[in-house]
Amino acid sequence: MTTLLRVSVLISVMALVAGCATPGPSEDSLYQDLGKRAGIAEMVEDLMYRIVEDDRIAFQFKDIDVVQFHTNLTDQLCELSGGPCTYTGRPMTDVHDGMNVTETQFNALAEQLVLAMEDNGISTSAQNRLLERLVELHPQITHR
Repeated sequence: MTTLLRVSVLISVMALVAGCATPGPSEDSLYQDLGKRAGIAEMVEDLMYRIVEDDRIAFQFKDIDVVQFHTNLTDQLCELSGGPCTYTGRPMTDVHDGMNVTETQFNALAEQLVLAMEDNGISTSAQNRLLERLVELHPQITHR
């Protein structure tokens, strides 16, 4: 084998090994990045305090069962992030039926979620990946 061919083979093997050593995000990497279920639960608790203090959205949550809301949202975010949880709450269309959630309210909640994630040390990358998954729920939540 010529020296040039050996170098090419060596570079190819090194690239393959490097690729194996640094895998892309796995299915559960977002779940891990959010701090698993405990981290998600803490983030949801912080979000709930922020909701109560935000006049743009607080009224939409005034009659909720706080414990059930915390459990359901934690399960939902856990499941959406690739964790081992199962959301067993009602479908988003049913939950938001008759609420007429506006774009402003949807964005206000997203803003509060981002702030809660920042307060919990969630990386910007993980925040963006979670928001990307949550935005898919937008049509099921707004103007219902």
